[in-house]
Amino acid sequence: MPLSNSQYQAIMRIYNERQYEDKHALDLRRAEIYRKLPQVKELEDEIASCAANRARCLLNGDEKSEKELKAAIRDLRQRKAELMRAHGYEPGDLEMQYHCPDCQDTGYVDGKKCRCFLKEQTRLLYAQSNIEEILKKENFSAFSFDVYDGRKVIPELEMTVAEYMRTVYSWCQEYIKNFAEQRGSLLFTGGTGVGKTFLTNCIARELIDQGQSVIYLSANDLVDVFSSNKFRTDSEEELRDMYQYILDCDLLIIDDLGTELNNSFVSSQLFYCINERLVRKKGTIISTNLSVSMLRDIYSDRVSSRITSGYTIIPLYGEDLRAR
Repeated sequence: MPLSNSQYQAIMRIYNERQYEDKHALDLRRAEIYRKLPQVKELEDEIASCAANRARCLLNGDEKSEKELKAAIRDLRQRKAELMRAHGYEPGDLEMQYHCPDCQDTGYVDGKKCRCFLKEQTRLLYAQSNIEEILKKENFSAFSFDVYDGRKVIPELEMTVAEYMRTVYSWCQEYIKNFAEQRGSLLFTGGTGVGKTFLTNCIARELIDQGQSVIYLSANDLVDVFSSNKFRTDSEEELRDMYQYILDCDLLIIDDLGTELNNSFVSSQLFYCINERLVRKKGTIISTNLSVSMLRDIYSDRVSSRITSGYTIIPLYGEDLRAR
């Protein structure tokens, strides 16, 4: 999704700070050089005077004088450069030095986002995902089929756990590949430690690197945001922004659904969140230890119906990988 206004402003504040730092650093360098080498300032003043006279000659059509002044300016600049280098400076020390020379710390090149802006955007998306540190460890580069049982057969599938996980892996890759266009939703079910959260983190890492906005929340944290937004009249602006971001981000990950304290309010808010994101064509991944039938028993029919009809359900099998 496009950056929200608050996200965009957060990035542009970084560029404003960089521009201030650039100017401040230049002022300090100039003051130091002019103090140590006052001749440099004199040469610059002379160059500026010659440049002004040259401009007048151009306007008056005095080509001979214009050429003489051009040569004089070239000579003065050479003298200035030699003087500065003799004392350990470079001519560029009296010019603006940018963090990013391509966009000159504006964030844009020819009206398009600079590569440094895209880097800041990705950094911001990681920071706002809630799982920035986890994704450094849990991603597809750390994925291994060796941890899955290659002997135990899943009766209903007539495949070993390892064989089935190769299929699940390909489904996840296809989901990532098509996410920008399809914004699909997934439900990972299975017992503790079968890899549900790890897979969602792997997907999150790939999508953030694509520039998609991702937010991870445990079911308990999601309920806390809903409750605070609903019942606290003094909710901070940041909290209200978070509530909207939950509805608007490209991918919302709800981890461990079923561990939160459930009641009619939670069910209604969960339905609103799931339904609203489906309507807005936003992707959601839910992981849960509950089976689909248990979801029907615990939550309202509306919640379970929207999940079963709008999500691709991927059950995971096997033993607790952490124990293995």
